[in-house]
Amino acid sequence: MFEARLGDIVADLGGELLGPAELAITRIGPLEGATPSTLSFLANPRYRSQLQASQAGCVIVAPSVRDEALQRGAAIVADDPYLYFARATQWWARRTRPASPAGVHPSAVVDATAVLGAGVSIAPLAVIEAGAVIGDGAEIGPHTVVGARARIGAGSRLAANVTFGADCTLGARCILHGGVVIGADGFGFAPTLHGWEKIEQLGAVRIGDDVEIGANTCIDRGALDDTVIEDGVKLDNLIQIGHNVRIGAHTAMAGCVAVAGSTRIGSRCTIGGASSIVGHIELVDGVHVSACTLITRSIHQPGVYSGAFPFDDNKTWEKNAATLRQLHTMRERLRALEKKQS
Repeated sequence: MFEARLGDIVADLGGELLGPAELAITRIGPLEGATPSTLSFLANPRYRSQLQASQAGCVIVAPSVRDEALQRGAAIVADDPYLYFARATQWWARRTRPASPAGVHPSAVVDATAVLGAGVSIAPLAVIEAGAVIGDGAEIGPHTVVGARARIGAGSRLAANVTFGADCTLGARCILHGGVVIGADGFGFAPTLHGWEKIEQLGAVRIGDDVEIGANTCIDRGALDDTVIEDGVKLDNLIQIGHNVRIGAHTAMAGCVAVAGSTRIGSRCTIGGASSIVGHIELVDGVHVSACTLITRSIHQPGVYSGAFPFDDNKTWEKNAATLRQLHTMRERLRALEKKQS
């Protein structure tokens, strides 16, 4: 079991430590169910009632909760407890996650024309095709395929069973989880009297730095130009990104989102789970879409958008939703009025 001293964590991550630096921490966990060796955090005021009852050895809190936290035991005071918690998990993972050994496993297949940087790790049964370039310190997981002329940036990690298509590019420090498919053909067919004629997808996929893509997410290559995912984008599991889509920097999407082809999504947007966005439209920077929303037209103003009947700005949608719940009662009242007048 890995064990860290509280003082070592604060020495690396900062914050104000209230309590013994030598306190041993064996896990990071939630307030509920914490033990005296757990480092926990309080970021949402909704859980403030759990603070005093928690057995956590130390709790990360905001300055406004400083005195309250001190009454129960050790605390780390940080301006943004949730951000501090995130960095604490990274600190912990670097010390506990098994490192992939540098080198090429004997069962991997690496084309003679592929270029491998320093410290690259190629796991069992991985395939690196002709002309591919793997940056320094990158990790290629078991059964993963990196296509011909593809480029993987330094420090990026591809988990098991990733398919990274020919001519596609991935920036530095990216993470692709298991089952991700980058660069499959986009859904392009010309209708004929006898069926469908395939449109060959001649573009690629270009992904920036610090992008994370969840398990079994698919990003299709462009038909002519490339599909583009800019720096810092975060995609959850089971997302479908169609051909020639462009997603702006630091946009995040939750699971099961579907984005149809040639749509442009701005920077720092958030798309809630199971939402769908039709093709050939544009969402400007700073658009936030609630879960299960159907976006059928371009959005030219930043803000929160919700609903599927159809979507609207959030305040208008909430008013309409409240009215819809009363529709049956309103109908009965209207019928009663009509009977009185007849």
